[in-house]
Amino acid sequence: MDLSNLKPARGSKSANFRKGRGHGSGNGKTAGKGHKGQKARSGAPRAGFEGGQMPLYRRIPKRGFTNRNSKEIVGINVSALEVFDNDAVVTVETLMERRIVRNPRDGVKILGNGDLTKKLTVQANAFSAGAKEKIEALGGKAEVI
Repeated sequence: MDLSNLKPARGSKSANFRKGRGHGSGNGKTAGKGHKGQKARSGAPRAGFEGGQMPLYRRIPKRGFTNRNSKEIVGINVSALEVFDNDAVVTVETLMERRIVRNPRDGVKILGNGDLTKKLTVQANAFSAGAKEKIEALGGKAEVI
């Protein structure tokens, strides 16, 4: 055994450590805050405070805005559905299993780019007009979920 292998006995350290509860506690008197100064006082400055200097987050120009209500829709082309067998039911889960979609976010939309040669029942959050046309032209179904 050497100094690098030492560790406290099991159960001797407590998770609810109480700072500033007397000298015997091992962290009394100044409670780890050092002596005097602004950071030793209650009401120490908030994170990002630069001592009265114009803070960085106010010096950098702000542009545009982020719409809180926007949805992030993942687009998949009709040509990506060729990997499925004829008469298969294509859902968001099956697209994730085949690694066509990794993270569906707020929904999946099927787009009309490319060719489709198989009759499929496709269940997605949205379809473009061209995609719906191509799926139904082969006798398949485009179902909005």
